[in-house]
Amino acid sequence: MSAWLYRLPLPLKRAVLFHRAHDRWPPRDPRTFVEKVNWRVVHDRRPLIGQLGDKLAMKAYAASRCPSVRVPAVLWSGTDLAAFAATDLPERWVLKPNHGTMRVHIGNGRPDLAALERITAGWLDEPLYRTRGEWVYSQARRVLLAEEFLGSGEPPVDFKFLVFGGRVALVQVDTGRFGDHRRRLYRPDWTPVDVAEDVAPGPVTAAPELLPRMLEVAEVLGAAFDFVRVDLYAVDGEVWFSELTPYPGGGLDRFDPVLDVSLGALWQLPRRSAVRPPHRR
Repeated sequence: MSAWLYRLPLPLKRAVLFHRAHDRWPPRDPRTFVEKVNWRVVHDRRPLIGQLGDKLAMKAYAASRCPSVRVPAVLWSGTDLAAFAATDLPERWVLKPNHGTMRVHIGNGRPDLAALERITAGWLDEPLYRTRGEWVYSQARRVLLAEEFLGSGEPPVDFKFLVFGGRVALVQVDTGRFGDHRRRLYRPDWTPVDVAEDVAPGPVTAAPELLPRMLEVAEVLGAAFDFVRVDLYAVDGEVWFSELTPYPGGGLDRFDPVLDVSLGALWQLPRRSAVRPPHRR
């Protein structure tokens, strides 16, 4: 990204990024899904939203809102990799930054410190607010987080539930995230939804046995939000929490135009005055 773009005021920066991504300027009155994600990035400063860049805070929120959902155990958090390398770890574990996304390392047993330092170089920076204006990541604690690995083979399938006003409208299923990445969309009744996406389509599969329970958990965790994506796993007969995502694709990923309109119609944005931080006296 051009250095000059970093220095632009947030609304202008986001307008330029949105135009580059979608070949149109964000409207003053957002109507589609990606337009409303962009509006949230620029305007929504509620503490409810602000916690969603911090993985440790999200775990605590999920445990408090839905005590019956399993939350992956935190094995370690901090900034000192030497301390982490000396930690007593299970056979498999997952390391990620608490304050970012798309950075994940799956490790085995006792880690090699030098290798960890190479793998995690730059992980303690905070690029998503600086470069893309994604405010929630500026609110998160800048630490690394190690958590338990779920399952015993490949990383589990990602089930991502798009929840509007406490109701699931769409389920996104991602497989092979660290290799042959595939994606398939379904309605809550497991009717497949065919869309044009950059990610190759996955096969249509039978509904998972835990689908009713996952839908229930997603709606409980999403109940307080006008929109949030609730990411879950189904492992060993139980529903596990992954993350709550406020800005899917940052509002900048290519999005099927028909779905963009239909999902946008489901999202009732709050008033601008309701999302501003309170004035300090």
